This record gives sequence, structure tokens and C-alpha cells, in this order.
Amino acid sequence: MTSDEKLHGPGLPGKPILILFIERRQMSSETFIAWLYESAPSTMIRDVSWIVPTVQCIHIIAIAVIFGSAFVSDLRLAGVLATDESPGKVVRRYFPWMWRALIVLLLTGLVMSIGEPERVLTNSTFWLKMVLVVAAFTLTWLARRPLLSPDAEGSGARWVHLVKPISWLSLFLWCCVIVCGRWIAYTI
Repeated sequence: MTSDEKLHGPGLPGKPILILFIERRQMSSETFIAWLYESAPSTMIRDVSWIVPTVQCIHIIAIAVIFGSAFVSDLRLAGVLATDESPGKVVRRYFPWMWRALIVLLLTGLVMSIGEPERVLTNSTFWLKMVLVVAAFTLTWLARRPLLSPDAEGSGARWVHLVKPISWLSLFLWCCVIVCGRWIAYTI
């Protein structure tokens, strides 16, 4: 089988096999994982010795930036830290860092998933981590959104009684994300 046949399928020039599988809706998760594992990007990620450790380091730095930003701004929203500054000022300072780090986190996670699809995509801890990341960032966004505009200092009186519990829940969820991320290696 030629490399073109592997990518496009026998006798189907120009139409990638992944598109055919999706169109026919016959792709099982095992088939997709096997296809992804055999793909050129997956093989390169596994074969180039520096890619995985470099991507893992960047992934860990990204989660540290997210958690550090969440930690400072959540503790400010809870009234524990940086109480000499307005909540809006603290949130506006750290929220852009969280967004950028989330993008880096998702991209590096994608690279690691492509490199070892069976280890990652069949792992229930990985999926729990993904649910927690979505929940944590959604909660983070909802708690901070009213404070993101410079003139929003006095707005949001309706939700002010929810800020402290949401801040503590946000910190708890980010801690769970970190634990799940670390636990993925042990639940193969």
C-alpha cells in the first residue's frame, strides 16, 4: 500500500480516509484511535525524542499560569488577598493571562493526545479532566465577566453574594484539574 493509499484510501484519490469515515459515520473510537496512532503527526511526535518532554513542560507551565492567575484573582474575589486593590483591577490584570495559558494548555494537550491517542483518549481520568477544565473555566469566566470592563466596579450587585463561594469552588476545580492531569499517567 502506498503512502497515498494510506492517507486517502485505495482507489479514492483526493479524499482523505478520515473524511470518508466521518461521512459514513462508521468510525468507531477504536478505528479512529488506530488511524490517529498511525498518522504522520502522531508518529513524528513519538519518534522525535525532544517533542514529548518539551510539550509536557510547556503544558505544565500553562497550568501553573492558569492556576496562579486563578489563585490570586479568586482569593481577591473571596476577600482574602490583595484587598487594597479593587476586585475588577485584579481580575483585569490576571484574566488575559488565564486565556492565553488556556489556549497553550489546549494546544499542548492536543499534541500529547495525538502522540499517544490510545493512552489518552481511552482514559476516563483524561475525560474527567476535560470536564473539569470546561467547568472551571466556565465558572471562572462567569465570576469575572462582570468585572472585566473598566467601568464595571459598581455593577453586579445581584451576584455579589455568590462571589465568595464561586471563588472557592473555582480554586477547588482547578486543583482537581491538576490532580487529574497528574493522575492520567497512573490510570493507563
